[in-house]
Amino acid sequence: MVERDGAAVGAFVERFAAVMADAGFPRMPARVFTALLASDSGRLTAAELADTLQISPAAVSGAVRFLGQVNLVTREREAGSRRDRYRVHDDAWYEASVHRDRELVRWESSLREGIEALGPDTPAGARLAESLAFFGFMREELPALLGRWHDRREQLRTELTQPQDAGHPPTRAQDASSASR
Repeated sequence: MVERDGAAVGAFVERFAAVMADAGFPRMPARVFTALLASDSGRLTAAELADTLQISPAAVSGAVRFLGQVNLVTREREAGSRRDRYRVHDDAWYEASVHRDRELVRWESSLREGIEALGPDTPAGARLAESLAFFGFMREELPALLGRWHDRREQLRTELTQPQDAGHPPTRAQDASSASR
C-alpha cells in the first residue's frame, strides 16, 4: 500500500470540491464525490465518508442521494452486511454523460413548450429556439464524442499496462512521470 500525506489528500479534496462548486455543483456532493474519487478502492461507507470529511451522516446521506441522481455514485451492499458502501464509477464522467441524453430530451420538450407559449417570432422565442437547436445538436453529437472517449480510454489503459523495453518509446504517462521527477 502506498503511504500518502493525509493533509495533502485532504487539501486536494477540498480544492477540487471548491472548483466543482465554483462551476455550479453543490458543495457537499462535490466533497463526497471527490473523497470517493480520491480513495483507492473508490468505495466508502457513510461512516467513512463522514469521518474523512468531518461531516454529519445526514450530510453524507443528502450528498450521495444527489450523486446517485446524476449517475456519479451507486450504492452497494456487501454480502452478509447491513452497511452500504458508496462507489464512484471507474469512469464516472463517462457514465454521467451517457445518461445525459434523457435530460437533454426533457429540456428539448420544455423548450418546445416555451417556444409555443412565447411565440416563435418573438425575441424570447428565438432565444429558446436557438437553445433547442443547441441541445438537439448536443444529443446528436454526444454518442460519437463518447465513443471516441471510449476508444481513447482503452488506448490509455493499454499504454499504461504494456511493459517498457528499449525497443519501445515511453508512453505519454511515462513521459509525464519521468518529467516530474
